[in-house]
Amino acid sequence: MYSIKELQSLISVEVNHEIELINSLEPKNLYEPVGYALSMGGKRLRPVMVLLSYNLFSESVEKVIPAAMAIEVFHNFTLLHDDMMDQAEMRRNSLSVYKKYNENVAILSGDAMSIMAYNYLLKCNTAQQYSMLRLFSKTALEVCEGQQYDMDFESRMDVSISEYLHMIKLKTAVLLAASLELGALAAGAPEKIATQLYDFGLNLGIAFQLQDDLLDVFAEQEKFGKKIGGDIESNKKTFLLLKAIELADPETKTIIQDWIQKKEFDAEMKVNTITEIYNSLGIKAITENYIREFYQTVLNIWEEMDLEKERKSELLEFAKMIMGRDH
Repeated sequence: MYSIKELQSLISVEVNHEIELINSLEPKNLYEPVGYALSMGGKRLRPVMVLLSYNLFSESVEKVIPAAMAIEVFHNFTLLHDDMMDQAEMRRNSLSVYKKYNENVAILSGDAMSIMAYNYLLKCNTAQQYSMLRLFSKTALEVCEGQQYDMDFESRMDVSISEYLHMIKLKTAVLLAASLELGALAAGAPEKIATQLYDFGLNLGIAFQLQDDLLDVFAEQEKFGKKIGGDIESNKKTFLLLKAIELADPETKTIIQDWIQKKEFDAEMKVNTITEIYNSLGIKAITENYIREFYQTVLNIWEEMDLEKERKSELLEFAKMIMGRDH
């Protein structure tokens, strides 16, 4: 079995190689932003998940690298367009693509990335290629659905916690889930274990996004790589905000709603005011409890998975690594 660090190193080498190839393509103005988006770094969590799940059944992880690249390119495509829709100027301590270039470039280069992702997946020569393509297509559409729900929520004041959890399942969790199932499918894993790996990734993905909501408010700026309080500033209907609205007394709820409705405001004052409300309502602890519930489901699935504990130990280490992050 490969360690997580070894798999990260393996995919990083492959991504860097692909960046070189992409940067040599013409027209340069289409492909250079693609190379830039991929070069921003990150932990490459999703492609590592593809390799990790494949490695549960086979040592020949190089065979599934094209599928891992498909996931990484698709994920970065979603970030590229997401940043533009959210008007997020920074990504991983670098200018987001639309800020470095322009919005038209970000749209077209992002479109190219979504198509390139399928081309990578087609390079994965396996008997399960049809099933992999079907899962990938289903997941890609679900991510778009999740993004639309996220945008719809911006103009609504009545978003429920259950609606929010459904949205983040689609926008974030299904891609982590699909990453694990893709690796399992490529390796010809038993259907039951492939499904368990999907559910493992789904619950881990929800916990991951809830933690991201938490870090947006309570992380250290330098470690987080994005502007602290960005979700508050842009009126994102995060778990924290929805829970605060649910628990707040009428006076506090009015304060929250007033800040949401303001078109012009002092960003620092808005972030500080809403954060103080979160602190007064114990929102941080409540969110942490929800995260623990989803993570416990992850642990239960891992225990039930019919694989030797030593064989699946890196999968558990991966989950621990994600949930132990502070950025």
